[in-house]
Amino acid sequence: MEQENLHTYRSTALYCVVFIALLAALFVITVLNINIGSVPISVGEIVRILLHKEGNPTQVSIIWKIRLPRILMAALLGGALSLSGFLLQTFFANPIAGPFVLGISSGAKMVVALSMIYFIGAFGAVSSWTLIIAAFVGSLLSVGFILIMSRRLKGMAVLLVAGIMIGYICSAITDFVVTFAEDSDIVNLHGWSLGSFSGMSWDNVRIAAILVGVTTLAVFLLSKPIGAYQLGEAYAQSMGVNIRVFRVALIVLSSILSACVTAFAGPISFVGIAVPYLVKRLLNTSKPIVVIPAVFLGGAVFCMGCDLIARTAFAPTELNISTVTSVFGAPVVIGMMLRRNKER
Repeated sequence: MEQENLHTYRSTALYCVVFIALLAALFVITVLNINIGSVPISVGEIVRILLHKEGNPTQVSIIWKIRLPRILMAALLGGALSLSGFLLQTFFANPIAGPFVLGISSGAKMVVALSMIYFIGAFGAVSSWTLIIAAFVGSLLSVGFILIMSRRLKGMAVLLVAGIMIGYICSAITDFVVTFAEDSDIVNLHGWSLGSFSGMSWDNVRIAAILVGVTTLAVFLLSKPIGAYQLGEAYAQSMGVNIRVFRVALIVLSSILSACVTAFAGPISFVGIAVPYLVKRLLNTSKPIVVIPAVFLGGAVFCMGCDLIARTAFAPTELNISTVTSVFGAPVVIGMMLRRNKER
């Protein structure tokens, strides 16, 4: 009994330390993102502008119209992408499953590009909600194909290869269509297709906050069924979980999250795999009620940090966000695969 209490105490203490560290990192990176740029702004000025909206008009405009929307979108979309990866890893029972690796982001990108070409050509504009719906449809198409393949292919490795092939096919179709597009806005999709948080507005933040917030809440409410499902389908059924409905819910929620990211920022690589793995390693647990909020925070910190590097490392030239996330995320994935191979 005493050993159980001691274990519970240590686990709780570890959770608190990890969450405090993530929140502290989130605060520091937020300040750095606001402070650093082509126009550096002191911390004192940042506080005054945020609290009172007073100060140098140029600095006020830079913070409220450019940097804050970008920072908030990086946090929201980073958290959404990480949570989407966690749901896919739960669904496939494999830590290497993620929106980018399985071709889900590429499917969303393809349908978004086709939708932009049609709507801009026909109506001269395209709304954020249209892009989100298009990305969601593309995500579901890719997931549907993967699920069909999973019934015929044995082994997760082969399924992952199939997902990668889907990603290449969707990317090839997107590049082909965009290359021959005449509209300059569509041609600029070449930059978007590699991922970027630039050009975000408060309208984007509002829509993303509603969509990601509601979906994240729904995921959190599924913590108990997810925990049961992690112990096996038979155990989950014995606990009263409707497996068919539950699996559909996982796919739909994951697709909404990844679709939101792709619609606003383009496909972003490795975040959905690396962050959930690192967070679970730090927490030393896979309990959903603890992991879900930690994964969201971890994704926000990771993407905000990568975005800071992307726009400042070679300023005034800005790197694509996927370039930076690949540099930091790919080694984590390689290390994870090597570790799994040793454990077998």
